[in-house]
Amino acid sequence: MDRNFFDTIIDFEKQLESTQLQFRALKEFVAIMVEEREALQQENNHLRQRLDEIHEKEAMLEKMRDEKVNKFDVGEGHDNLARLYQEGYHVCHVHFGSSRKEEDCLFCLSFLNKQNT
Repeated sequence: MDRNFFDTIIDFEKQLESTQLQFRALKEFVAIMVEEREALQQENNHLRQRLDEIHEKEAMLEKMRDEKVNKFDVGEGHDNLARLYQEGYHVCHVHFGSSRKEEDCLFCLSFLNKQNT
């Protein structure tokens, strides 16, 4: 009977050692997972910051584009074309930019009159 009890204690000791090894392996695995989780959270925060910066830049560019479009005055463009025509240059699509030689161009006049209406 003493021998059987002694064998039982030895078996129990082996089970404890095995359980202890499994527990150490589990602790190491958990430590690795915690480190990876922290690294992923940092990377995620960094990516969110970059995304916010990109969205801010896009919003700023969109606002600048809108302001630029709003500042564009169609009348000012027409005035510039009329001034070019008075300076002796064609503003029609047929001869645009070429010299008029002091003659009126029906295409230019038609174009400028369309812009006026």
